[in-house]
Amino acid sequence: MAEQTAPPVIRDGGTPVKPDAAVVRDALGVGVAVGLSGFAFGVTSAGAGLSLLQTCALSLLVFTGASQFALVGALAAGGNPFTAAAGAFFLGTRNAFYGLRLSQLLALPKAVRPFAAHWVIDETTAVSLAQPSRRAARIGFTVTGLTLYVLWNVTTLLGALGAEAIGDTAAWGLDAAGPAVFLALLAPMLKSATERATAGIAVLLGLGLLPVLPAGVPVLAAALAAPAVLWFRGRGTSAPAAGADRETTIEEDSR
Repeated sequence: MAEQTAPPVIRDGGTPVKPDAAVVRDALGVGVAVGLSGFAFGVTSAGAGLSLLQTCALSLLVFTGASQFALVGALAAGGNPFTAAAGAFFLGTRNAFYGLRLSQLLALPKAVRPFAAHWVIDETTAVSLAQPSRRAARIGFTVTGLTLYVLWNVTTLLGALGAEAIGDTAAWGLDAAGPAVFLALLAPMLKSATERATAGIAVLLGLGLLPVLPAGVPVLAAALAAPAVLWFRGRGTSAPAAGADRETTIEEDSR
């Protein structure tokens, strides 16, 4: 028999209220599923030549999976450390834009914000934005962030310790686990044509330039997709307006 989900309660003001248990269940599901991929990062980082301390420090202090994979992936491919760090940094700047939206949604006390900022990542943002109320968003953010942070760091340690037992880490393809999870979370959020075009061009730039540019640089080049799409979109919207102005001028001259 299919599991039946209780419908959300509707308050007098019309705002749906999701049961706390349902929010916790969804948040735990995301936190556990993604947190276990920290093992793949630990293995990949150790295979790239980073020490156990360096690997664990990345997860504890950086804590943004896609950027961590980008960094160790570029180092494993023989890329320059500064280029690899720059690529990871620019990839991680997306969290700053998440923070702008979450700061309004969660409205956390000022004393808590510096600590909460460390948990502003793809998964906590996705869970928080999916909630119908501020209370549910806060619960989803907290449970997802705590679960993911603990599991990600524990599995990172286990992965780094077990890297020697696995052997050739590249043969297992574990470096693809993190980006795959990131894409799985990102894809449902690409709803508009502009967002899909930006993602598509970024993929083409990254993959197309991968054989000809040093490791880490294609990630930086892929960031050009956003301003390119916005520029073309601006030209498309300004062209009809210019045409309308010309038509208005012609009508005024004919009077």
